[in-house]
This record gives sequence, C-alpha cells and structure tokens, in this order.
Amino acid sequence: MSNDAGTVTTPGPWRIVLVDDHGIFRAGVRHELGRYADQVEVVGEGEDVDSSVKAIVATLPDVVLLDVHLPGGGGAEVVKQVHARHPEIKFLALSVSDAAEDVIGVIRAGARGYVTKSIATPELIEAIGRVATNDAVFSPRLAGFVLDAFSGSIDVASIDEDLDRLSQREREVLKLIARGYSYKEIARELFISIKTVETHVSSVLRKLQLSNRYQLTKWATDRKLV
Repeated sequence: MSNDAGTVTTPGPWRIVLVDDHGIFRAGVRHELGRYADQVEVVGEGEDVDSSVKAIVATLPDVVLLDVHLPGGGGAEVVKQVHARHPEIKFLALSVSDAAEDVIGVIRAGARGYVTKSIATPELIEAIGRVATNDAVFSPRLAGFVLDAFSGSIDVASIDEDLDRLSQREREVLKLIARGYSYKEIARELFISIKTVETHVSSVLRKLQLSNRYQLTKWATDRKLV
C-alpha cells in the first residue's frame, strides 16, 4: 500500500473486492480471509458484471479477486470496464476453471494473475500480496498457457473470435463432447434433456463451421480447451 506521498509503506492489510456469482463461495472466502485480518480486508463484493464494477469503483481496492464466469459478460468484461476508468486497479482471477481460453481471455483483458479455487488460503494470501505489489501470479500449468499464447503456440486471436460466437452453455457442451462424454452423459451432467444437448451440439458445429464430433474434439484439443 502507499501513503499520501506515494511512498511504499508496510504491506497490509490489502483491501480486497470479492467477485463471484455464488454467494456461498463469497461467504466462504470472506470467512477464510477473515482469519488473516492483519493482511487482507474485504471491502466489497459483486455477483455480476454491473454490481462488481460498481463495488470496485466505489471502494478502489488494492486487488480484485475475480471469477471468470459471471452474468452480464464475464470477468474479462469487469476488468475492461474498470480499467477504462481506473487502470491502476489490479485483478487476480480466482476460478474453478483452468481452461486455456479462460486463462488467456482474462489475462488479455488486464488481470495480473490467475489461480484456481483449489488454492490453499495461505497461498492465496501470498498471491494477493504479490499482485498488489505489481507481481504476476500463475500456477505452473496456467503459466504454460500464457507462455504458449505469447510465443504463438496458441492462436489467441482465433480462440477469442471463435469462442465469442458460443454461449456459455454451448462452451460447456463443447468441452464435454471433447472429453468423450455421450449425449446422455452430458444431459445428466448439465441437467438438461438429450434433445437440448443435440440442439447445442448442432449450434456449436454450425458456428464453428465444423462437420462432426471428431472435428469438434480436434478443434477443442488443438486449442487446449480440454
């Protein structure tokens, strides 16, 4: 943190805004962070893009803990809207997803780190401090995605452009298809009918200009989505 003169003072507590669309998860994280009150303080919360942007702009935290999948446009949209007004705000993605397109998408938007929700609380506290002090934080697997993207191994532009055509539900179906799930298994996993699964698959094939399940699986595998 900094004083009025702009010099760096002793870190902490870092002021945090917690962004996630699941209230139970936010409550759990708030409780866990409360055990480290001398190092972090939750000053606001958001459950979708609009409420998150409002909370961040109102509190101007040191770090935003950001879920990737949010109603209203996703975590990347939160980063873009906030940085348009406050480019100094730092974001650390905290998500259940470790898919390449999620990692790359939010980092391209301006987040400085990405960790999964399996992270231990002490490690999360450390990650918050590192991001707050302008460091970047990634697990080894996720760092690999970012390095691949910048090295050109992954065509980031193509990933974003193609995936932007798909709805969130279509992306979920795409990943399960690529992992070898049957239509019946996908229906059970997503609590939808087999007919609805078929409709989503047809829509994904059409939007990505693919002909069959094999091509769809190869498309997803090539982009490290599974």
